[in-house]
Amino acid sequence: MSKRTIPVVDLSQFVNGTAEQRSHFVRDLGKAFHEIGFVGVVNHGIPKELIDGFYQSSKSFFGLPVDTKRQYEVPGLAGQRGYTSFGKEHAKQSKVADLKEFFQIGQEVEDGDSIKADYPDNVKVTEKPEFTQQGRDLYKAFEKAGAQLLKAIAIYLELGEDYFDKKIHNGNSILRAIHYPPITQEPASAIRAEQHEDINLITLLVGASAGGLQLLNKEDEWMAIMPEEDEIVINVGDMLQRLTNNYLKSTTHRVVNPPREMWHLPRLSIPFFLHPRMSMDLTCLDKCVSEENPLAYEPITAGGYLDERLREIGLKK
Repeated sequence: MSKRTIPVVDLSQFVNGTAEQRSHFVRDLGKAFHEIGFVGVVNHGIPKELIDGFYQSSKSFFGLPVDTKRQYEVPGLAGQRGYTSFGKEHAKQSKVADLKEFFQIGQEVEDGDSIKADYPDNVKVTEKPEFTQQGRDLYKAFEKAGAQLLKAIAIYLELGEDYFDKKIHNGNSILRAIHYPPITQEPASAIRAEQHEDINLITLLVGASAGGLQLLNKEDEWMAIMPEEDEIVINVGDMLQRLTNNYLKSTTHRVVNPPREMWHLPRLSIPFFLHPRMSMDLTCLDKCVSEENPLAYEPITAGGYLDERLREIGLKK
């Protein structure tokens, strides 16, 4: 077996483990997020049949005619719900659009929380009702696993395990199904997804249908991430990096084009971007500011930061 680029942790040891297993998990997860910014997670509690089902229905949605898909593109929503057509999004430092189209499903508030007014409705695909339904179910499963991982991080940062609970309740998280179509000609200079960092607290990525995900290590080398069967890949987003004053690393990553003989293969990828409520204060934690690590960021809310970044990547005008 080839050497792993990222460590792997077993979430069931945190959720159902002994005190000792829990503390090992917290230490290993924290170390991975501090040193690498990425970790693989097994026994994450997200049912395989849910992942496989959403894969299949995503594939059949992206197989619909372009004109049909475009009916689900909602102007003015900055791609936050529904369909975003090929070539709309680019990395913040790039002028060339990524080689992808995607569909986004967001939070559905069911407990009378007044935050409901801040969220647009999800877009339902009439041709593929199972696509939207399975997406909702997968969203909830990801939310649950993500909340457990944040509990462990809160313990690692000595904030008390409930630190994130209220901040992420009915948070502005996004489930995104990304389709990278087959490459039919030499790309201008774009790759499937140019190097970038994620905006949110953490990202949970369920195995892509083809390789290509790479992270940039401390030595400035690109390393391939190859998750094993039934493993999800988790990475730190900029909001968590900002909150911890760069103590936890939001690592640059990209999706490269496959070798030419694999150009005919599409790639499907399903990330869940775990966001807090927009009111969350991202002011750097006092305990993460020191003489060795001076304050790196101005205070901002999660909503203010998200807005800034959506403009940078071209989804918001």
